[in-house]
Amino acid sequence: MPPEVLKTLRQAQVPASALSVVIAPLPAHPRTNRETPVRLAHQAHISVNPASVMKLFTTYAALRLLGPEHLWRNRVYADGPVRDGVLQGNLVVRGSGDPKLVVERLQDLLTQVQAAGVREVRGDIVLDRSVFDVRERSEPFDEEPLRPYNVAPDGLLINFKAVVYKFTPDAANGHVQVQHEPPLAGLKVTPQLPLSSVPCSDWRRQLQADFSQALQVRFVGNYPASCGAREWPVAYPEPNQYAPLVMQAMWRNTGGQITGQVRYGARPADARLLVEAPSLPLSQVIKDINKLSNNVMAQQLYLSLSSELGAPGRFEASRVRLSQWWRHEFPGQPEPVLDNGSGLSRNERSTAHALTALLQAAHAGPHAQVFVDSLAVAGVDGTAARLKDRNPNSPAIGNAWLKTGSLRDVASVAGYVQGQSGQRYTLVAVLHHPQAPQARAALDQLLEWTVRDTVPPHKTLPQRTP
Repeated sequence: MPPEVLKTLRQAQVPASALSVVIAPLPAHPRTNRETPVRLAHQAHISVNPASVMKLFTTYAALRLLGPEHLWRNRVYADGPVRDGVLQGNLVVRGSGDPKLVVERLQDLLTQVQAAGVREVRGDIVLDRSVFDVRERSEPFDEEPLRPYNVAPDGLLINFKAVVYKFTPDAANGHVQVQHEPPLAGLKVTPQLPLSSVPCSDWRRQLQADFSQALQVRFVGNYPASCGAREWPVAYPEPNQYAPLVMQAMWRNTGGQITGQVRYGARPADARLLVEAPSLPLSQVIKDINKLSNNVMAQQLYLSLSSELGAPGRFEASRVRLSQWWRHEFPGQPEPVLDNGSGLSRNERSTAHALTALLQAAHAGPHAQVFVDSLAVAGVDGTAARLKDRNPNSPAIGNAWLKTGSLRDVASVAGYVQGQSGQRYTLVAVLHHPQAPQARAALDQLLEWTVRDTVPPHKTLPQRTP
């Protein structure tokens, strides 16, 4: 173990036994079938919770099982005749499990519906989310229920079930304008607040937000002028009401009319297809999942592994499919334990050895570039951008492609590192200890040690046999 890593662990009061790590060079020829030499292996076969690094299993399995060009298809149906722009019946919006049906794409979908001849619905707008069989969590994952990462998956997931509050200072008039996106029918928000001259530190706390009433959001504090324009994304407190309220508001904003209500329901078998709108391709979706560590998108993708077989997507069915795929593709390797496919779980597990096997296989596979492009570039973008703040002179900046992870007692990183010698490596490192967040600098040091590859590999990582 590099001495500086051991020193950092000691200072954080984290024992070396709490670190699982494998750093191994990639073969010069992708199809090389031999034991993988390693620069460093420690606790490689210990099963641990790697937090969001588990998304690597979900995204790579999806690339292999669904393909990088895979699309989700959102469909809109008419349950009745259309004459002179009026639908005599219900408009049915059937979700596909699309992981990124954001405001702009929903707006485009509704515009297409009107272009197809429907401007007024004399009936209901019915939201069909039956492509997944999931329920809202009875309790949030942690004590932060309004953090967007706590949003549950949905067959018709609109804009991640989140409201983004936008704060724009108006220094001339001494106040800040408050706006929100997307529009929600009936939502009222404090329109403006006084500016203050205090430093921009814990600015959200200074707003004294009250989200206790879902349709009456109040800010009663003040806003530091020094913050400039800011945004605050918040998970909607009543998630089951989110999609109907957004759909109602956006349909009317688009110029549409409706005499009934917006409600959940199922598509009638004889409903006629009006519009079909494809999603972004999987190759683009996994960039948000891995670079930005989007939990609900990862869960949407995980559920799609089973929904694409024809039945409603269920976590249990997706576990079975990924397990079968793993045993076929990685015989003899320790099987990962998946819960919801995002790493936002206390139950998910893997070994550093298994993660290394996945990274090595992905780099040798047909979708290698798509997979690497989905990872955050150290010190440049995504969740790895903060490396530059921690160490502006780090040799790893721009030379590593990573998935990071963190939970209350986990800090982790996994991905690819370009050594100064020209050799590229896989790196997996997981700290699992109550003090793990305080020892995250040890992961940066392992990353930088890998870049400075002046010491040749000297060990081999044994391959387990079935």
